[in-house]
Amino acid sequence: MTTAVISALAGAAREAAHTGPGECGGCGTDESVLAERDDGVVVRHGPAVAKAHAADTDPAAHRVRIAVAADPRLAGILLAPLPLSARETHGRPVTAWPYGLPVDPRDPGAAPWEETAVLLARLHRVDPAALPGPLPPARGPAKVVRALARMRARAGRHPYAAVVEAACARLPAWARGAAPAPRRRLCHGDLHLGQLVRHPAPGGPWLLIDVDDLGIGDPTWDLARPAAWYAAGLLPREVWRRFLGAYTAARGPAVDPGEDPWRWLDVPARALTVQTAALALVRAAAERREPDEDDLAVIGACDRIASLPVHPDGTAPV
Repeated sequence: MTTAVISALAGAAREAAHTGPGECGGCGTDESVLAERDDGVVVRHGPAVAKAHAADTDPAAHRVRIAVAADPRLAGILLAPLPLSARETHGRPVTAWPYGLPVDPRDPGAAPWEETAVLLARLHRVDPAALPGPLPPARGPAKVVRALARMRARAGRHPYAAVVEAACARLPAWARGAAPAPRRRLCHGDLHLGQLVRHPAPGGPWLLIDVDDLGIGDPTWDLARPAAWYAAGLLPREVWRRFLGAYTAARGPAVDPGEDPWRWLDVPARALTVQTAALALVRAAAERREPDEDDLAVIGACDRIASLPVHPDGTAPV
């Protein structure tokens, strides 16, 4: 099935790159597979990529998310999709996008933390009522639930799994997807540095990509991964301060610059710690190894969370 999906995506990428089916004309550019996972397969042809989304993608929510990415109100924030005639292959939705240069993982000192923060602030300030809808919920909390399910299925007997479960039990219902988020803003839903590209590449502005989890939710969720990394000792204090400072300077609404930001960030950061630790155990089990140093850092953070009182469901008012 994956071979058939990749073949279909190669044709879609050629179409998107050359404005129409059959117009490649032997341009001399080969297709390359950029990602091949259950939740997305991505194939590149020259200046375009085609993506087959997860097989369990909700069709209505997917259409709204793609329409939002194409909306002019999101220009300069989200990468906009390219026209494409075929919208599905082998039961999976297909989209096409301009190719952009990703963040270079070999150069962490050049990571665009401030640019990411400004993009998030701009995204969170967009009025959801002015966008195509109905907007689905941002899928941040749902990803915590999915990560735990994967851990239980693939690494549930590992001794550290109990630590992750105990930390999860300290989360309020909304952070486990069991209740609506306390605040409602347009959110990316799965923010990390892999969700940015430069376009036009190279030297162009950074843009957010991957709208599979975009929707209405608590905007602190989009800050939660770097917050969790900082709390676990994986992100230097200075980088965290630069990121948060850029977000507040750009009038991001997730935190109040006059108050302690952890009033808002505490619960989402705990939830992302649980998610990260659960997936770390899944990866370690798949690779038949024990958790590495970074894995142990987030598992240790889960151990600290598990020792805290159960967090109340209520949060600070909007």
